Amino acid sequence: MAIDSPTPAPAALPAPPPSGPDRLSGRAHLVLLVLCAAQFMVSLDFSVLNVALPVLGADLGLSRSGLQWAITAFALPSGGFLLLFGRIADLYGRRRLFLTGLAVFGAASLLATLAWNPAAFLAGRALQGLGAAVIVPTGMSLLTTTFPEGPQRDRALGISGTLLSLGFTVGMVAGGTLTDTLGWRSTMGLLTLAAVLVLAAAPALLTESRTPDRPRLDVPGAVTVTGGLLALIYALSTAAEHGFGRVDVQAALVAGVLLLAAFGMVEVRASAPLVSLPMLRRRTVAFGNLGGLLTFSMMSTVVFVLTLYLQEVLDLSAFATGLVFGAQGLASVVAGMYAAKVIGRIGARRTLVLSLLGQGLFTATLLGLGAHSGVWLATAAVSLASMCHLGAIIAYGLTVTTGVPDAEQGLATGLATTTQQVGLTVGIPLLGVLATTQESLLGGVRTVAAIAAGLLVIAAGAVAAGTYPRSSRSRSDRGSPATTRS
Repeated sequence: MAIDSPTPAPAALPAPPPSGPDRLSGRAHLVLLVLCAAQFMVSLDFSVLNVALPVLGADLGLSRSGLQWAITAFALPSGGFLLLFGRIADLYGRRRLFLTGLAVFGAASLLATLAWNPAAFLAGRALQGLGAAVIVPTGMSLLTTTFPEGPQRDRALGISGTLLSLGFTVGMVAGGTLTDTLGWRSTMGLLTLAAVLVLAAAPALLTESRTPDRPRLDVPGAVTVTGGLLALIYALSTAAEHGFGRVDVQAALVAGVLLLAAFGMVEVRASAPLVSLPMLRRRTVAFGNLGGLLTFSMMSTVVFVLTLYLQEVLDLSAFATGLVFGAQGLASVVAGMYAAKVIGRIGARRTLVLSLLGQGLFTATLLGLGAHSGVWLATAAVSLASMCHLGAIIAYGLTVTTGVPDAEQGLATGLATTTQQVGLTVGIPLLGVLATTQESLLGGVRTVAAIAAGLLVIAAGAVAAGTYPRSSRSRSDRGSPATTRS
């Protein structure tokens, strides 16, 4: 992507003047609305097309493997380029790159809407993923540099996390409704309209920011980490559909591991590394991302296996299944209303630990699912687990960005969103296959629930031990000393 030479700009994005220490000004609310709308739009794209795939395939002549590429074509660039674009935003300007990402996403959505053959549609999906890889880290770094550490950032990330979770659920419900009433193209048209609206509002509200002393971009690091992530995401996405026995899946896994190992070696020797090793040595960054990886991967897996259970074991309709996950979405909204207050009382680190533990315990209740009953248990369990999941999302976002200089916020949020994307990608192929390959689907669902619950509880313990302050001076759970609690 060509980037023009930047004009002089402030070293850091100035925070809108608050009307009080715990309140957001009117302009700050508008900035937050634009940034959250962009994140919601990308989250919506993850799920809105899923229900429409069979109709889309019949209309465009896509085979079953082609339908799998409708998902993979988006996942590859959206996950593989996150770190790179997060760092480019730090160096060349977050606002500029954010607007570029919105334009690419909108144009790609229009291409997918008007697609006249499979190649045009898949090209649109790939460009959507590229736009998302720009929007997500730049949007998050704009948010964390606009709202200072403390109550304002807590509230901003709380709203953002709620919409992130809600977007996935809304997409599942809206996808089916739009496909049945207006056709599959309306799902892509909705994303086009959303991109146009956000792009129209963003330039007047967002202020440019970039690193004042711009080092050279670490090209070897960018090539190896992007290649490694692309190979890994391709392998896991393809394995979700075809298993790990395919030669291309195995080759991609090996290539991904080797490229990521090479990336580590490059970063040790680089004068201006793409990923700062001191940042990776921050316990809050390392263990916070571990918590984020587990909360995303286990939640996506549980939703996947519950969808199979409700429709194939209990014989529920797609509409009734959508109502179950609609309840999950409402629970996430409720959690988002109170998450910032909880974090304000006990701190982000404790909230992350307790949220992971709660998500694990509520996931474990799915062991009580039966062959002829379990709708209410599934609804209650996934809703309560989602409330904890949302708390973990917000707390993890705070944990990994607190104390990070504004000049490296794009990198920190790029790491966090890469963790999110990898988490959403790895869970289903690694655990979901257990539910579909066992003799009894119900037995497979119970196995997945047990493993997911165990991993979440272990993650809670690891985060608690790894981020526990060594002394009163090292407490970085919150940005403001006056509000720090451990």
